[in-house]
Amino acid sequence: MKKVRILSWNVNGIRAVYKKGFVEWIRSVDPDILCIQETKAREEQLPEDLKNIDDYQSYFCWGEKKGYSGTAIYTKEKPKNVSRKLGIEKFDNEGRILIAEYDAFTLFNIYFPNGKAREERLQYKMDFYKAFLDHVKKLKDKGKKIIICGDVNTAHKEIDLARPKSNEKTSGFLPEERAWIDELLANGFLDTLRIFNDKPEQYSWWDMITRARERNIGWRIDYFFISDNLKEQTMDAFIMPEVMGSDHCPIGLKISV
Repeated sequence: MKKVRILSWNVNGIRAVYKKGFVEWIRSVDPDILCIQETKAREEQLPEDLKNIDDYQSYFCWGEKKGYSGTAIYTKEKPKNVSRKLGIEKFDNEGRILIAEYDAFTLFNIYFPNGKAREERLQYKMDFYKAFLDHVKKLKDKGKKIIICGDVNTAHKEIDLARPKSNEKTSGFLPEERAWIDELLANGFLDTLRIFNDKPEQYSWWDMITRARERNIGWRIDYFFISDNLKEQTMDAFIMPEVMGSDHCPIGLKISV
């Protein structure tokens, strides 16, 4: 059995974080797989040393709209297959999806939609949630081992944000959004952090405008979920709040395969 360390980070612009030492950071933390969300760039816009980091294969997905959304995976082991879609056009054209298939598991790196802008986007988010759950349920029913990571854009429980009462009517903590995470868990998936850490004040996103990070007034909206058939192989799950450079911090998962 070998240990695999996977990190996930919404970088809020890969070119911005590149200027803050992103490549050096990857080399120093040395993950086996790194999943990135909100790259806000097409592959051809990236410098060569960001596309080709020593020891890593890199894969990028971007949407039709420039400077928006986008996902990336850096991986030491080459996947058997990489897909950039769920097979539903309205969800596949925003650059939110990267699916890497390995012998030991299938990894979903997803930048889930944000529902705050307007009612239509909240509906889009809920539709995306449903389509995604339908997709992974089918794979799980076939016996696949599944890892889901990324910015889910929803805090699950009151413990997962600093000010739950004042955000009950805010997208990101609406009852219907939280109920989707309940449904995901009810269908045989596990919130890995809560296997190992039941403490409050475990946040992965802080509002930059109000300098909320300095006071740790945050939200936990970034997750690693696993199918329950991977539970015995899961060794650790953690948050890395000490890593700066974005309004999110990285999160991590350790499994044996």
